[in-house]
Amino acid sequence: MTTLSIIGSGNMATAIGTRAAKHGHTIELMSRDAAKAQALADQLGNGATVGTFGARPAGDIVIVAVLYTGAVDVVAHYGDALAGKILVDITNPFNADASGLTTTAGNSVSQQIAAVAPQGAHVVKAFNSILRGVLAEDKPVDVFFAGDSPETKARVAAFVESLDLRALDAGGLEMAHALEWAGILLVGLARNGAGFDIALGAEVL
Repeated sequence: MTTLSIIGSGNMATAIGTRAAKHGHTIELMSRDAAKAQALADQLGNGATVGTFGARPAGDIVIVAVLYTGAVDVVAHYGDALAGKILVDITNPFNADASGLTTTAGNSVSQQIAAVAPQGAHVVKAFNSILRGVLAEDKPVDVFFAGDSPETKARVAAFVESLDLRALDAGGLEMAHALEWAGILLVGLARNGAGFDIALGAEVL
């Protein structure tokens, strides 16, 4: 089991932190709102701690669990404190009515994060095609992910599988934009009859 650092203290930070703590990982929470982070750490238990926002994270895997509008700025703010870390981008850059994206091909949030991340940091897109309620409920669903470093992706896959989830490699970081569209597909299905207790998955026939 590992120490996982989560930047953020909102709904997805709670969902991922809850699942990770349940499966034996120690969680470090880092948020501009230290009181909210402490409340979440108390809720998660299992030795969860609160780190200083902007300081070097304790975990080698760092979940960037903030709204897409602030994700790039947060990574830039941390700067060299993230050198050598694995940055997991979980954002969904939806437009105002969630009918499309604010990003374009070749300019996903993950790629924007990679452009400002320090030397030796590696970015992986993951977790954006699972609704937070499903993730927190510990259901064995699929996690699509994308990134450029095979070693980094292997470590993220191992972490994902430690949460009783199936890790499915979608390819290089250029696939992050396709995964952002997968988030739109998920919301479309949820709104049009499938309900919000769903996740996208793949099946071998």
